[in-house]
Formats: sequence, structure tokens, C-alpha cells
Amino acid sequence: MFGLGTGELVIIFLIVLVVFGANKLPALGDGMGKALRSFKKAIDTSKDDEKPAPKAVEGPGS
Repeated sequence: MFGLGTGELVIIFLIVLVVFGANKLPALGDGMGKALRSFKKAIDTSKDDEKPAPKAVEGPGS
């Protein structure tokens, strides 16, 4: 994951804990989760918009 080892992730977590405090971590995680879900939804929507519309199949009498 981004070339980070366990030691680096622990250090980053400790810095975040000191900066934001233990009480704000759940709210911070919730906000990050909502942002990621919104971002993924926007990407999926843009992929759907790029697909060409299916062509109508005409019957034999047309």
C-alpha cells in the first residue's frame, strides 16, 4: 500500500492521534469514508456516461 510498511503506518497513526485527539478520530474516519464513497460513485457515474448508447434493433419490415 503506497510502499509503506507497518512501522511507517504506526508512526503516521500516532501523529494523527496527537494532532486530532482520540475523541475526533471516529468523526474523521467517518468523513474520510463518506468522501471515498462519494469519489467512487462519481467515477462509476462518469464511466457509465462514456459508454455508447445501445443501438435500436429495427424489425424486418422497416
